[in-house]
Amino acid sequence: MLPGAVPWPPEAAARYRAAGYWQGRTFGAMLREVAAAHPARTAVVAGETRWTYAELDERADRLAAGLRRIGVAPRDRVVVQLPNVAEFLQVAFALFRLGAIPVFALPAHRATEIGYFLEHADAAAYVIPDRHANFDYRTLAREVKARRVVVAGEAEEFTALTDLDAGAPAALPDPDPADVALMQLSGGTTGTPKLIPRTHDDYLYSVVASAEICGLTPDSVYLCALPVAHNFPMSSPGVLGTLSAGATVVLAPVPSPDAAFPLIERERVTITGLVPPLALVWLAAAPATAHDLSSLRILQVGGAKFSAEAAARVRPVLGCDVQQVFGMAEGLVNYTRPNDPEDVRVTTQGRPISPADEVRVVDDADRDVAPGATGHLLTRGPYTIRGYYRAPEHNAAAFTADGFYRTGDVVRRTAGGNLVVEGRAKDQINRGGEKIAAEEVENHLLAHPAVHDAAVVAVPDPMLGERTCAFVILRPAAREDPPKAAHLRAFLRGRGIADYKIPDRVVLADAFPHTGVGKVSKRDLRAAVARELTRPAAPERPS
Repeated sequence: MLPGAVPWPPEAAARYRAAGYWQGRTFGAMLREVAAAHPARTAVVAGETRWTYAELDERADRLAAGLRRIGVAPRDRVVVQLPNVAEFLQVAFALFRLGAIPVFALPAHRATEIGYFLEHADAAAYVIPDRHANFDYRTLAREVKARRVVVAGEAEEFTALTDLDAGAPAALPDPDPADVALMQLSGGTTGTPKLIPRTHDDYLYSVVASAEICGLTPDSVYLCALPVAHNFPMSSPGVLGTLSAGATVVLAPVPSPDAAFPLIERERVTITGLVPPLALVWLAAAPATAHDLSSLRILQVGGAKFSAEAAARVRPVLGCDVQQVFGMAEGLVNYTRPNDPEDVRVTTQGRPISPADEVRVVDDADRDVAPGATGHLLTRGPYTIRGYYRAPEHNAAAFTADGFYRTGDVVRRTAGGNLVVEGRAKDQINRGGEKIAAEEVENHLLAHPAVHDAAVVAVPDPMLGERTCAFVILRPAAREDPPKAAHLRAFLRGRGIADYKIPDRVVLADAFPHTGVGKVSKRDLRAAVARELTRPAAPERPS
């Protein structure tokens, strides 16, 4: 096992292998098997790029050899920050083949996040596009001073991915299926996102089982509309589940109806996944579209809770079934099933993948609540990690002594075993599926010379589910000429944090309400925002 990763308890690992959940297979081997069975079948479509399974398999081999030539070794960590391009899959499988470990960053991440990932993972390399969405990632690579930079596109002084793809493939030993295959990122409630180590054994089990639950066959076509580096479109069943089934992955550059609807028509897409705000946008756009969406059978909605009212509109408006998905990059994934009654698919967030998933709903003292009551969700199972990478102090709080993961979600369980998400105990904001650690944004605001204190809370939003509101107390010297909201937002951008973390609303406050133990009462702040939003429109104070 990779040093710094928490190993599976031997008795649990033996149990999962004996039950057949873990099959001793790697992602590289999975692709090889599918390519051998269906070499000419289309594996991936991205823009004008179309690769068969044989081509993807060969490209992964060549790139693995090229990465090895520049010094990337088995178990090396490699930060991968690519958008929805075919090269994403080539890089991922090349690293799987090599036994190196991709750390999947999002295109929206900037210097603060990328610098941390590179340092915390002690990354041997950093893979980027040249430009994407009007942003030059080569400039970012210079800023973070990564050791080796590989560029998909014009490389300038860095290493071009096409150069590494130009040589002959080399025979590489298959990595240990029990070793770490990849690292996802936690949403986190602090300023230091945690790295989530997933092994070939556990992650491949969840991917293959997800593909089976979702009914994928070699004739399925999955549209990856969300950023592919997210756990949801990567594995639930996502691009990896699609490839495991020998089906076709179509990568959309952006998830807007203008980009996605033509792809659904052209490629005869059968399944896709969205976060709730985008699902609402699609529902609004579908009645007026001229594109044929009749091939679409399943719209998955996950990343945040989808309201029952909106879920009930999917079949009448889009002509397909809705499938709710509730999960986390740390492991547990729940699905409503295609044959579930309509009320289950509309009003719940589904039930776990595996019969070996253990779910507890507990009170504040970790006591199991009564059936149907609301409580904190704890879980463990064959694909839920037992600890974050290099985070012993955090692991002590995030996991129970007997290995249950404290998800931070507040749920209730129905008599049929389905979960209904009621909220979160964590101080985390879910802005349209993007998880924002309030403490991280607060810490950046506190670096501003005019700011004495800051508290960031969630604000309900009909489109995104939640937006962010930053309450700010100014230093006495700044109160006569207070900074505008735009100035504070520009300051945060200048500190290199992702745009989705920039507060949507900034409110100047004289003081914060406190709890009985002296902590800032964010519940009262959220209530204050709610009151503010119900008042007649008035100029925003700091604007």
